[in-house]
Amino acid sequence: MDLFTVSFFGHRIVPEFWKAEERVESLIHTLLLEKEYVEFLVGRNGDFDQIVSSAVKRQQRRVRDDNSALILVLPYPTAELRDNLENFEAYYDEIELCSAAAGSHPKGAIQIRNRQMVDRSDLVVFCVDHSSGGAYQTLRYAQRKKKEILNLAHVEGCG
Repeated sequence: MDLFTVSFFGHRIVPEFWKAEERVESLIHTLLLEKEYVEFLVGRNGDFDQIVSSAVKRQQRRVRDDNSALILVLPYPTAELRDNLENFEAYYDEIELCSAAAGSHPKGAIQIRNRQMVDRSDLVVFCVDHSSGGAYQTLRYAQRKKKEILNLAHVEGCG
């Protein structure tokens, strides 16, 4: 099976949610039609993560759900996960804990997790419009690793 892995990173706050959502939805739709199997790697740290997760679930229902997995990648176990494990398992196709990040300081752990997600991705999708913050640092890392990058920031609303 030909596996295609996509990870997503963006700023915590996306002012015009629906505009970013339209662009993400279109991308996911295309990937589900064109790729044999797609892993969608997401976090749970802000608006863009919510946009992506919701779009993947919608497109799995509309296009097909037998050639993809929505994978939540957490840097460490959280109280939210512990207290709502059944709901998380019902929503996400898989939940991964990044073992390399688990023992780190929370801010550092997120960056370690992000780098591991980038390293395993064929395509890295961003919604980054300013040069600060964790999503920007991850964008710079993906550039250094010469990954295929799609930055949706030129779409109004991704900032």
